[in-house]
Amino acid sequence: MPKTKELKRTLTPLMLWGLGVGYVISGMYFGWNLGLEKGGTLGLAIATFFIIILYITFTFSYTELACAIPKAGGGFDYATRALGKDWGFIAGMAQNIEFIFAPPAIAFAIGAYFNLFFPQIPVLGIAIFSYIVFTALNIYGVKAAAIFELIITILAVGELLLFTGVTMPHFEWKNLQHNAFPNGWEGAFAATPFAIWFFLAIEGVANVAEEAINPRRTMLLGFGFAILTLVILCVLTFASSVGVAGWEAIVYKSDGTSSDSPLPLALGHIAGNNTLLYHLLITVGLFGLVASFHGIILAAGRASFEFGRVKFAPAFLGEVHSRFQTPSNALLVNMAIGILALLTGKTSEIITISVFGALTLYIISMISLLRLRKKEPALERPFKVPVYPFFPVIALAIAVFSFVAMTIYNRQLAIVYFLLLGACFGSFKLFKIKQAK
Repeated sequence: MPKTKELKRTLTPLMLWGLGVGYVISGMYFGWNLGLEKGGTLGLAIATFFIIILYITFTFSYTELACAIPKAGGGFDYATRALGKDWGFIAGMAQNIEFIFAPPAIAFAIGAYFNLFFPQIPVLGIAIFSYIVFTALNIYGVKAAAIFELIITILAVGELLLFTGVTMPHFEWKNLQHNAFPNGWEGAFAATPFAIWFFLAIEGVANVAEEAINPRRTMLLGFGFAILTLVILCVLTFASSVGVAGWEAIVYKSDGTSSDSPLPLALGHIAGNNTLLYHLLITVGLFGLVASFHGIILAAGRASFEFGRVKFAPAFLGEVHSRFQTPSNALLVNMAIGILALLTGKTSEIITISVFGALTLYIISMISLLRLRKKEPALERPFKVPVYPFFPVIALAIAVFSFVAMTIYNRQLAIVYFLLLGACFGSFKLFKIKQAK
């Protein structure tokens, strides 16, 4: 039986860079191109421009919080300290929704990827098998998990650079300009969730702060270089994919249906679908999906663990494995929820709910930073966000605007998200009232 509640410090800056990039990199490989269907090249580009500003300002602001309060709960711990337990619970629950509901969508994409090469194996079977394997790796140890994440992340980054090298010679400006703004500003607003998908879950780096060697220095280096890498990859992937043959070519398959795999479609226009180069790049591209899937499972385990450790959720979630010193119970529960979500088959809806959770976390975290500066001016802050208060205020404003835009264009899913968050908050308040009696 687990006896300790302390996590082991083993992570270096390079490992944190691998985790930060790995959490996010699958967003370069699938899903983002569906924003082109909403807004065209210019519409998605406008949305992406503002989302890049959001993530740069947010990442530096979040790094201040992570260095000052290096706890596994991330935004949950920051909000609890700044705003009290109720807001802490909402931030933590939003974080759990983001991290628990993103992996099922990626697992399904992994299954679909393998199914192309091994059609006799069902997509769902591969997705569930992936959950079991990577949950087991995370239970075994954070250092082993982080080293694995670093290796596959480097391979995934290399594949994107190779893709850019292959496609850029075929780049033409006219392809970016063709039907660039089909739905006007409304299309740009509707494309917002897909722009967020480029960077979703970068904040997961904060959830391993408690396991970082010298967390103050390590968090700054890991976070900073991760967001720089991701911005460069986002711009290269966007431009090189669309520049080959226009945005329609990486959204619609030959039969006219939509595809969420832009890179294979772009390569198909250059090299055909049966060349060695095509198959090599597509095979290596699987690493991008695996990196994000595995990385977010790691972050989700820490977020749920912290919830249990402070008894905002069942206490057994906050226990650490006596041998491996990892949050094994939290990882197993998250796996069970993820598999249940997989069984619904509604991957695009799951992604959208995950994004709602992320934006809620960003909003509350930025308010927490501003509040802590006033409430605890003497708090030791080894790193301070540049040009305060502009960075956190800019991040807060864009996050609020994005949340409103998403609610307008996804009203039914917004209702589902609010009901889920409300039901969890109601249960939390009831549990606390019973505890007080």
